[in-house]
Amino acid sequence: MSDAYAHTNPQVPSRVAALLSGWDRKILHAVASRHWPLAEPVLPRLSRSANHGLLWFGTAAGMVALGRSVRSRRAAVRGVASLALASAVINTVGKRSVRRERPLLDAVPVIRQLKRQPFTTSFPSGHAASAAAFATGVALESKRWGAIVAPVAASVAFSRVYTGVHYPSDVLVGAALGVGAAFAVRGAVPTRSQLPTPGRPLADAPALPGGEGLVVVVNRQAGSADSAALVRGTMPLAEVVECAPDELSAELEKAAGRCRALGILGGDGTINKAATVAAAQGIALAVFPGGTLNHFAYDLGIEAVHDTCRAVEGGEAVRVDLGRFTPGPDGRKTGHFLNTFSLGVYPELVRIRERWSPRIGGWPAGVLAAAHVLRGEHPLEAEVQGRRRPMWLLFAGNGIYQPVGPTPGHRLDLADGLLDVRVVHGGRLPGLRLLAAALAGPLSRSPVHAAHKMRQLRIAGLAPGTLLAYDGEIAAAPPELVVDKEVDALTVYRPQALL
Repeated sequence: MSDAYAHTNPQVPSRVAALLSGWDRKILHAVASRHWPLAEPVLPRLSRSANHGLLWFGTAAGMVALGRSVRSRRAAVRGVASLALASAVINTVGKRSVRRERPLLDAVPVIRQLKRQPFTTSFPSGHAASAAAFATGVALESKRWGAIVAPVAASVAFSRVYTGVHYPSDVLVGAALGVGAAFAVRGAVPTRSQLPTPGRPLADAPALPGGEGLVVVVNRQAGSADSAALVRGTMPLAEVVECAPDELSAELEKAAGRCRALGILGGDGTINKAATVAAAQGIALAVFPGGTLNHFAYDLGIEAVHDTCRAVEGGEAVRVDLGRFTPGPDGRKTGHFLNTFSLGVYPELVRIRERWSPRIGGWPAGVLAAAHVLRGEHPLEAEVQGRRRPMWLLFAGNGIYQPVGPTPGHRLDLADGLLDVRVVHGGRLPGLRLLAAALAGPLSRSPVHAAHKMRQLRIAGLAPGTLLAYDGEIAAAPPELVVDKEVDALTVYRPQALL
């Protein structure tokens, strides 16, 4: 450390301070005097680009745009959150606690020096902390993106010594603080790999090298053309059948009759149809996420086509529950849901959104639908478990939804045998009641919201024209129905070790 640092911190033994100061200066001079091929046109620019975290914010945006997967988005968000924590610690505690002067630039060639020299104190390096925090945060969520980002982060950290604005110990301590910040964020918000396996028990499923014996049915309107091509390239022996939405049921029945395992590529509504067929036929289901939200696939732990391909080739699978409501839609004996079943404002919101989305787009249509529904003053009247009550929303989840980090919305066990039943009671101002229910938490009781773990739910007294929603699909509700579960009814491929 420098003499100024030892003077302002008398508790540091002078002998140790002198030793570290000499070590710092020796390495700084060695870096300054050595020629580093291709470094002069790159490292100073790279160092400047990391000012105020701009390089890392741009990298995060690129990861979201190029990755096109929930894992990439999650890695980008975790990297930025880790960077934010590291920057806050460095700027509020680190640099104010240890007021170390910047190195003298006498030994640093002018061509390497930054045009604008930093005016803050030297210890620790904020650039190194931000780089290490971002790279570590990304790597904790995605090893592939971490391997791409890590060399850039290391180069930024080294550039601070190369350009002469930091001593090596500034960089090392800053990097250590950055790594610590990333692990602190992980302690508060667990990564996907820390969560328990969302399915039990393990199930027997045929291993299909190259996809031999697998028939994959693809919903053409699911926006999954790239994913279908990826399935063909990764599993060349699999049969891939593309069809329109109105042909899905027929194609799934045909495929189930000639395959060893049934594959499906599409959104939650499409996967619902395939799950019903696979469970009825007693064959394993391979889910390839290809929709907008892919709730079931992500709760299962599958985030990309490659995840499913690895599981199919290795014969790795779990058993999961199927939600059931009786009688089912369109005159069928039963209906099934993988994610959620609901009555009240949500089915009406979906109906209005689907009507307007072809004209104005999905997000504007969703806002318009929500505004229309929440103006209503006539809640749903129904008899639930023998008690008649007004409700704005009745929700039944296939499995208990748990918080992951600060927000609820994911299931940690898809084979718990339970329904997650939540009710938003009727009354004035449905918008405020729904907001209060959302803020109250998944298993709380309040004047506006109730939540229960149940195995069976009986609903009666529904008026003609009442709508129900299941996995994003809308249907007319019968006057009375029973909601329960078929436990361990479906075998689904899932890799046992997610990367």
